[in-house]
Amino acid sequence: MTAYTSAPALLRSVGLLADGPAQWGRPVPAAGPGVFIVELAAPLPTAPIELTRVGKWIERVETLRLDGERPTSKSLAVRLASFWLPSQTVLYIGASDASVRRRLAAMAATELGDRRPYAGGHWLKALRGLEGTRIWWAGTTATEEYEDALLEAFADGVSNVERAALPDSEIVLPFANLRRETGGRKSTGLSGALLVEPVEAPVPPSRVVVLPDGDAEGARGEPPHPRRRNPSPAATPASSAAPATRPAASRPKPLPPTRPPGEPEPLTPNGAARLRAELDELTRARRPEVIARIRTAKEHGDLKENAEYHAAREEQSFLEGRIQAIEARLRTATVVDAPVAGSRVGLGSQVTVEHDGETATYTIVGASESHPESGRISSSSPVGRALVGHDVGDDVVVRTPAGERRYTIVAIA
Repeated sequence: MTAYTSAPALLRSVGLLADGPAQWGRPVPAAGPGVFIVELAAPLPTAPIELTRVGKWIERVETLRLDGERPTSKSLAVRLASFWLPSQTVLYIGASDASVRRRLAAMAATELGDRRPYAGGHWLKALRGLEGTRIWWAGTTATEEYEDALLEAFADGVSNVERAALPDSEIVLPFANLRRETGGRKSTGLSGALLVEPVEAPVPPSRVVVLPDGDAEGARGEPPHPRRRNPSPAATPASSAAPATRPAASRPKPLPPTRPPGEPEPLTPNGAARLRAELDELTRARRPEVIARIRTAKEHGDLKENAEYHAAREEQSFLEGRIQAIEARLRTATVVDAPVAGSRVGLGSQVTVEHDGETATYTIVGASESHPESGRISSSSPVGRALVGHDVGDDVVVRTPAGERRYTIVAIA
């Protein structure tokens, strides 16, 4: 593709009339809801990354990581530049349900790494010459629909050559857009890029006692009761004394321990294979199918009243969320090899047990793989936790709300 798609042409392609331009950082006369585009005056062959700003970003945000490591200014700048599209002028596509003017003012006032006033499009702040960019906008109340349509139209205008050169060729977005409203997100390798918000201490609960008029102490003219500093134990009836602590029987039982945050999730080889198969099905078959449905639905008219378009977008949102969840689990999980035959019960073991003359077979799996109806039980469930570490012939006692149950391990495969 030799010609770039301008912001006004992009807005016209989805049926909106472009208004503008205005200069970045100056007030935009768009008080109502709508969509907007931040655009360069002309395409640039390389990304104008300001190395000093990137360095300050790293210094300010201690949680910032690139591929899990603390980056240098140069390595982070190189990663940002790898998402630059030399033939395109559009840098960011955004929307606001309330006011385009206020949204752009909030973006301009947000420093690189801050969460507020608005961190959307914060990669823009890593560029030099931002004051030379232009803002185009269009008023609409169907902001989410048109923002998604603009992002899709932008991706359609990117050549296959430039698409293949991107680190993530599946999710093609303008330089400063990191995700779509429907759930698709660029695979940038960056994490912890924004400052951690301080956690405010909860306000202690207050107790307000409302008394009827005239019933407050002294309201009727009687002298107030004398205050006792150290009342004698004998003066307090035993029946009115409140217990210092609740009886043991009425105390809530402690919750069972859970996996600490950040600890790798154990997965069996079969569980990992099932996740990879599902991910392959979602990305290779379901995702193109939903995208085709959205494209077809867009041709039927107004996006705001287009039921087919809304249904397809909702399905795409769930689809992308599931893809991200599976990718995150596979990225952080630890695949544990199944124990060899004859060894004690462990993750991945297939255990046959006997209880009251009946036998049942369970496969011990990680918590996320659990499916009791199929015989897969979690190693952290009461039965699974009791079986782990035992051998054939062992009697295992499982404590359940209905009482204790005794299982005898018959076989381990």
